[in-house]
Amino acid sequence: MENKIVIYGAYGHTGKFLVAQLYQQGYKPILSGRDAEKLIAFGKVYPDLITKVADINKPQTLDAAFADAEIIVNCAGPFLDTAEPIIKSAIRLEKHYLDVSAEQKAVLDIFEQFSEQAKLANVAIIPAAAFYGGLGDLLSTTLTKDWDKVDEISSYIGLDSWHPTKGTRLTGERNHYQRFSFANHSLQPVREVQSKSWDFPGPIFTKDVITVPLSEIITISRHINVHTINTYLSQNSITDIRNSETPEPKAVDSKNRSSQVFCMEVIAVKGNKRRTISAQGIDIYAVTAPLIVEAVKRILNGEVIKKGVTTLGEAFDATDFLHSLDVDDIVVSEIKETEISSLN
Repeated sequence: MENKIVIYGAYGHTGKFLVAQLYQQGYKPILSGRDAEKLIAFGKVYPDLITKVADINKPQTLDAAFADAEIIVNCAGPFLDTAEPIIKSAIRLEKHYLDVSAEQKAVLDIFEQFSEQAKLANVAIIPAAAFYGGLGDLLSTTLTKDWDKVDEISSYIGLDSWHPTKGTRLTGERNHYQRFSFANHSLQPVREVQSKSWDFPGPIFTKDVITVPLSEIITISRHINVHTINTYLSQNSITDIRNSETPEPKAVDSKNRSSQVFCMEVIAVKGNKRRTISAQGIDIYAVTAPLIVEAVKRILNGEVIKKGVTTLGEAFDATDFLHSLDVDDIVVSEIKETEISSLN
């Protein structure tokens, strides 16, 4: 388990969660990133781990940093800047790649640019393997695994608050591209923001939610035969992130998680059948670590169902993946199925 994984952006907020969880489970990841000072300082926390500085503008440094590993995990946003050079290195070296992007355009570009190259290299390239993109994809895949087609998938994301990291703010400033929804089996530019009230399970309860299409629109649509996909995010969290005075997350427990709680509820409809599943937990940044760690384990164990550019739900057995997660990280509900006609 030594040096099988390299974490790029290891000293960032999400990267630190990932390194800590891997290390606690006996892995010895290679720590990498662009900033030599930050990397050296973070490396002192783990003196037995290798550190390798690598610059996204210098391909030879990326290749040198990644050469000894089997899996590259990119935690360094904005992914509109970092994903392409790192994936090019991964394909040159025939290494697997995961990232934690929530940016639609970054994920869409990866599918469009690298699908054929990744297949030829026989590697798995999995963008958005995080809370945004990955978790919704796993829940949607589990809900619809025995359906050949789906009328609609809607994700409702409720946060009690959102204290954004510096990386999230930088990504927001960089990500000025058109957002897409998914309707009539195709991506559609978002023209109108919809709002509604949604009743989440406690402790989130009732929240006003608005249309905020994120990377799960791209991941879900790539492998599920679905007519329409919607993503809604609680209005209070958008207000937090748009407020420049909202502080960064503050650690409050032994895992360095913040006090933020979340609930992601996914609803799938086919004909008169309606299925619902939800996932609840603490800290949307921290919860990315168990998702990545589970994916890394499955790649190293040869449990990848599909290679090439793919998603968490498509690359692995989504139901088993969710059941393997520790309930201290994510609590996943049982699937509830009802007939729509009976609700009227």
